[in-house]
This record gives sequence, structure tokens and C-alpha cells, in this order.
Amino acid sequence: MLDIINKALRYAENFSDYAEVRVEDSDNNKIIFKNGNVEIVDSTRTIGLCIRILKDGALAAAFTNGFTLSKIKRATINAVKMAKASKKLKKSITLSDEKPNKERYKVKEKIKIRDVSLEEKIKELIELDKDLLATKLNVPARLFELSNEIREKYYINSDGSFIHSKIPRVGLEYLITLVSNGLSQQRMFQLGGSGGWEIFRDWNLNERIVNEAKMLSKISKAQKSPRGKFNVILSPELIGIASHESCGHPYEADRILGREAAQAGESFITRQMLGKRIGSEIVNLVDDPTVKGSYGFYLYDDEGIKAQRRFLIKNGKINTFLHNRETASEFGVKSNAASRSSNWSFEPIVRMANTFVLPGDHKFEELIEVKRGVYIKSYMEWNIDDKRFNQRYVGLEAYLVKNGKIENLIKRPVIEITTPTFWQSVDAIGKDLGFTAGTCGKSEPMQGVPVWFGGPHIRLKNIRLG
Repeated sequence: MLDIINKALRYAENFSDYAEVRVEDSDNNKIIFKNGNVEIVDSTRTIGLCIRILKDGALAAAFTNGFTLSKIKRATINAVKMAKASKKLKKSITLSDEKPNKERYKVKEKIKIRDVSLEEKIKELIELDKDLLATKLNVPARLFELSNEIREKYYINSDGSFIHSKIPRVGLEYLITLVSNGLSQQRMFQLGGSGGWEIFRDWNLNERIVNEAKMLSKISKAQKSPRGKFNVILSPELIGIASHESCGHPYEADRILGREAAQAGESFITRQMLGKRIGSEIVNLVDDPTVKGSYGFYLYDDEGIKAQRRFLIKNGKINTFLHNRETASEFGVKSNAASRSSNWSFEPIVRMANTFVLPGDHKFEELIEVKRGVYIKSYMEWNIDDKRFNQRYVGLEAYLVKNGKIENLIKRPVIEITTPTFWQSVDAIGKDLGFTAGTCGKSEPMQGVPVWFGGPHIRLKNIRLG
């Protein structure tokens, strides 16, 4: 493999001012288990190569899953042709100057994924389904999607960088539908992490999903959500989706520059807003690929840049954006290693990794010390506009809070709020920290990459509930 990528790079350098080669070998397995039956078993091995060149201010990429020199040459020539064609359409592109990195790293597996048989995995899902049915609750629809991958990458560029990485990941999505008192309730959730099969074991799924079903059965009997202004306590699950959608996406520099406008939307954030206040001074929101065990973990991005913690919001002020080398050059800064590709057959673009609010100094008991409030633990729906300014959340498991005590369940409280008002309303942040896994979608064709989003419990002051 090293011989192949070196030959590919040397050939591409003949036609470019800058060149890079990325090879990915990905072993993926998926089981979809629906209503007690195995619906799909998918096992896929993909390996391929991306060649990207910068020539006379035009950046272009080409891809091949053939590793003969002739196919590599053909892909390089295709990239050169695309660079020449795109030069006529847009302004000159430059890349930020970065020091070269050389590194090999891998995520260790305590229980190797490849040592766990297909039969064992299916058995785990069968047991989950049996435990759910054993509750005697009416759960007519039960869907589990179990996935794992082992992704190995080789990256080399003409600046002198060489990165070799190997990251195994395990993920699970579930959707359960429960009918009680003639009403249906649904719960969808995603878990994921980097490491071996021990990740799946640590989730304690059987107990988790049974408790979810029992909770759903109670919601149909819950009282109607009150309306008016309340102090609202949000769980890490709610804070996570808000962090990802209302801060992560609008802080992507390519989105700010308008590249995503016709694909995934725009951003209400502008480059002139750097340093401006957007939240209360206790809000610190980061995106950090280096969190060990996280679903979005990596130590070097797909441009060979060393990963780091990025403070998107620092002490309530807009602090930085997410950059690759192209956008960093446009903004006159260094890349902060936010360049990711979903696999070898896609160009790397600006992406999040693990986006979350940093913990504060309050215990949960202190957060609920309000005369009149609402605690929203999970959500059934979220919506946000293309510019990430107006957002809406509908609670699933939610409770009324009176005089510092959690009382009865309430049904579907609704928050409709702007992004600045949301973060400016934060008046207390918990000490805890929790994460939800996700597959973040962006670009066209769509690229889905593994991420985490989360935070601690947080209290918002005087929020109008619908």
C-alpha cells in the first residue's frame, strides 16, 4: 500500500502545484432486525483511492478502486481535466500553509469486532426483542439496526505529510412504537463509539430499552403541557441536538461562504460576527475530535492536519469556525482539522466531529430549584431552518417542576426559539456530561459521518412553551 500511494503521489505531482493521495480500506457490517426477524444482513468491504490536486488555483479530485498504475494515471488525468474546467467557473483557490505531520495511530479493541460472529450479534438482538415483549406492553413495531466498521486509512501529500490510522466503530439505532390507551408513542435513539465490541456490552441495552418502553406507556396518560413562560431544564440529549444543529452547522466555514447553500442550507453567521456575543457568558461550546471512545474520534483529519479542540463559543462569544485548508486560507487563519470525507470516493469537506457544551458547576438538584419550571429529558421532534436561526423542539419524556421538585409527566411541551435567544437564556449549567451518537449528513451527493453531540443538563430562563 505504501508503494502504491507513493507512486500515485509522484505521478500526480507532475501535473499539479500540490497533490495528495488518500486510500481507505473499510470493512462494514450491518444487521437490520425488525419485529423479531432478521430483515437484512449486509457485509461490505470497500477499498479505494482519492487523488486530489491543486493546479493554477483550481482544486479537483478523482477516485478509483483500481490499484494498477494505469488506473491511477487515468484518475490523475481526470482530476487535471476537472481542475482546468472548474478554473473557468470560479475564483482562484489557495490552501493554508500547514506544517507536515507524520503519524501512525489506531484505536484499540478490548474485544475484537472480527472475533464476534454474526450468530452472536443476531442473538443479542433477539434477546433485546424478547425482553421488550416480556414487559407485556403493546409494542407492535420494533426496529434495531446494528452496525460496525473497521476503517484503515493511508494519507500522503506533497507537503511531506504521512498519516496511517485504523479506527473500529460500533453503532446501534433503535426505533420502538408503543400503543397505550389508543395512542401511539415512538422513541428513536442512536448509540455509537470507537473501539471494540466492548462498546456494545457497556451500553446495557436490555435494561435501557425496557425502561424506554415503560416510559412511553406512561406518556399517553400524561397531563397536557402548560403554556406560558417557564424556567426550562434540558437534558444532555436536548442540549446535544441544539449544539449540533444551531452551532455546529452554522459555524462550518464552507457554509458561511455559501458553498452549501443549494445543498444543505446557509448560515445566519457571518465572518464579521467573530467575537460577538451570542450566548450568556457561562456558555462554552466546543467541537473536539480527540475525545477518546467517541463516535466522531480522529487524531488527524483527511488533509493530514492534527486534530484539536475547537472553541466555537467561548464565554458566550463566537470564537472560531470549523475550517479545512481551503476555507482557512480564505479567512486568513490556519486549518483546525475539520476536513472529513465519508469514504474514499468523496472529497473531504468541512465537518463536525463531537460537538458539545462544556460542564458547569451546578448539581442537577440545584438546576431544578425553581418555583415553576419544566424538565425535558428527551425529544420526539426537532426542526431548524436552513440558516439555523429559528428552531423548534417537541419534548417526549418531560415533567413539571414545582418548588424544586420534579412532579408529574406532561405531554409534548414545545419550544420555538431563535438560536441567539436559546443560548442567551442559559443561566445555569450542570456538572454532568452526556452524549448521543449521530450520523451527520451534508453535501450532495450526501455524505454521512459518525459524530457525537451532547453536554450537561442546562437551565434556560423564562422560555415560552407552546
